[in-house]
Amino acid sequence: MEKREDSLSNEIIGAAIEVHKQLGPGLLESAYEECLAYEFTLRQIPFERQKPLPVVYKGVQLDVGYRLDLLVGGLVVVELKAVEKFAPIHEAQMITYLKLTNCKLGLLLNFNVRLMKNGIKRVALNL
Repeated sequence: MEKREDSLSNEIIGAAIEVHKQLGPGLLESAYEECLAYEFTLRQIPFERQKPLPVVYKGVQLDVGYRLDLLVGGLVVVELKAVEKFAPIHEAQMITYLKLTNCKLGLLLNFNVRLMKNGIKRVALNL
């Protein structure tokens, strides 16, 4: 893994653990997103929120309504979940997002767990 992505992913995970420590499981994704964005701001971690993700089809860029939850440092795609457990579709979605953004690393963060470390899934593409 490239150094910048690795460093960013550690910062992201640290912030997510702090949010989970403060709130615990059981809230909606939107609440965790709001708090994680605030935590990134406190930690001076650069991010974009609800970033539009166009699909390129036959050379034409189409806005089909996809949005990334968070794009951190322009390098790491972060998708937030509040689900019982990750499903294969979550990883498939992340791989597609990585392809569309040309990013190499994505983090799936599921806040609906007792321990945050059990709600973290790293998805790498071409690393």
